[in-house]
Amino acid sequence: MPAAPASRPTAHTPTPPRPRAATTAAPLGPGTLLWRHAADLRSLLPGAAAGLMQLLHPAIGAGVTEHSAFFDAPFDRIHRSVPQIWATILAPDAAARARAVRDLHRGIGGADERARRYHALEPETFWWAHATFTWEIFKAAELFHPGALTAEDRERMYAETVTWYARYGVSMRPVPADYAAFQSAFWHVCAERLELTPAAARALEIARHGSDTVTLLPVGGPRLDRAGRRVAERPLRLITFGCLPAIVRDRFDIPWTALDQAQFTALAIANRQGYRMVPTGINHWALRTMLRYIGAQTRADRYRPAA
Repeated sequence: MPAAPASRPTAHTPTPPRPRAATTAAPLGPGTLLWRHAADLRSLLPGAAAGLMQLLHPAIGAGVTEHSAFFDAPFDRIHRSVPQIWATILAPDAAARARAVRDLHRGIGGADERARRYHALEPETFWWAHATFTWEIFKAAELFHPGALTAEDRERMYAETVTWYARYGVSMRPVPADYAAFQSAFWHVCAERLELTPAAARALEIARHGSDTVTLLPVGGPRLDRAGRRVAERPLRLITFGCLPAIVRDRFDIPWTALDQAQFTALAIANRQGYRMVPTGINHWALRTMLRYIGAQTRADRYRPAA
């Protein structure tokens, strides 16, 4: 696949984000907006799109290529990482979990295929990984939840994500001051910084065409995995590409047709309507159980570095 240019002209080229003002944090715990949304199964639906945008970042893509077994087992990184990241919001010892995640990244650095130096804890790089998770939860709220967040809700939930990020104990310098500044900074990275890294090219190939050589499920054996792949590949492709910002699809020539959009819209509506019938307690229990189960199955690999 040919690499996309580092910066393709767009109809609306964003202005680089201005230096930020002081960022306001907010309390984060049970009952807060971020906690409630993160504890909802639907928060995971844009996760593949968030993961792809991480791989499109040159430093993160290089770290994944050099410091993990991504090309042999692309989904293992997700299975290892997502339970740990969500624990930094939901677990009683969330702050300690966040610092452990940070420490896993201390030795991840080197040079990418273009001889550019990188390190996982470089402030803008580490922030981008977190920014995709922040974006994921807002995107889930936008697409898959009934009703909509008010402007006040968005500001409050964004301030809670600042508290979440502070738990890692890293530089707060890249953190935008408010939700509008976050959107501007996120858009700027999508338009100007992302590029087709080898890891992202591999992920796009799997998303477009599937693969018989990778494991989708962490347990269950080849037969269950093949069955799960047949059921999941088409909806997963729709959700992954449908959730992506349009500018990312355009820059990297990700196919998206009017029929795809119609099917994605129908899928989003089905999720919004279907979850009305799921009691909140069962929804939260299901997410926690799934994350605990995946985490237990990957416990032996939990401390393998993952960018």
